[in-house]
Amino acid sequence: MSSIIHAPLSRRAVLAGLASVSALALAACTTTGPTPPVVPAGPVRHAVPPDVLAMYAARPEEDYPVPAADVSMVDPIYWRQEVDNPTGQPAGRVVVDTGNYFLYWTMPNGRAMRYGVGLGRAGFEWSGEGHIAYKRKWPVWTPPKEMVDRQPELEIYRNGQPPGLLNALGARALYIHQGNRDTLYRVHGTMDPATIGKAVSSGCVRLLFQDVIDLHDRVTSGSPIVVA
Repeated sequence: MSSIIHAPLSRRAVLAGLASVSALALAACTTTGPTPPVVPAGPVRHAVPPDVLAMYAARPEEDYPVPAADVSMVDPIYWRQEVDNPTGQPAGRVVVDTGNYFLYWTMPNGRAMRYGVGLGRAGFEWSGEGHIAYKRKWPVWTPPKEMVDRQPELEIYRNGQPPGLLNALGARALYIHQGNRDTLYRVHGTMDPATIGKAVSSGCVRLLFQDVIDLHDRVTSGSPIVVA
């Protein structure tokens, strides 16, 4: 532009749980009501080379062990890769290309790391310029009061949804501000590969857990962000 998990979950259990909380997201990152899970148009699967499998492998060292991402469901164009910087922006910026569902972290020497993202549905997008005010590992998500009033099922999270695999913000979150104002939009994680390259949320920029972890480790607080 937690319920704290004490034991590892199977991928099937995790994804089933994820579907049940798919509407639980930040005000700018959530749908305005229950949303059916995103289902791929067909059983299209892509062959995944070993280096990409390794990039999206399980992360058992995390506070909440992250399962491998099934990137065979993701168009290969959205797999993380280093590319020539097409943004025109100098190094050290986050650039979200909403038209193509890409996020770039611009690097020296005309290079950039490119990630595939999921974006907001029509009518809910945010665009503009700001900065990453701060970032969090395994963040707590607190829905605004107005959202809880609209969606009473979120009452249990009025004081915050604890971190974990099923948290609305996922493994990492980067918080977008304009000046001193919190835009309420985030760059954050998702465990649902079917959302990458699609407009499915209410405005936030979501990356697979492995990608948002990688991005988080590169971005410094205060870095400019452009969403266009």
